[in-house]
Amino acid sequence: MTVVRRAVDVLRWYVRELTGEAEYDRYCARHRRHHPQAPVPTRREYQRMRTRGREAESPGRCC
Repeated sequence: MTVVRRAVDVLRWYVRELTGEAEYDRYCARHRRHHPQAPVPTRREYQRMRTRGREAESPGRCC
């Protein structure tokens, strides 16, 4: 593998981690392993579930 190709791969990995795209891919893989018969949520559905979960767990705000 050339140095340029390796640099592009590392940059791509970093951007996917930064934007959360890799998190959704990991979730889909885990969902398919644990629930093979259930449909995989779309990215939008996943984001909604994730947001609801964060809001439910977060402590109250002062403002």
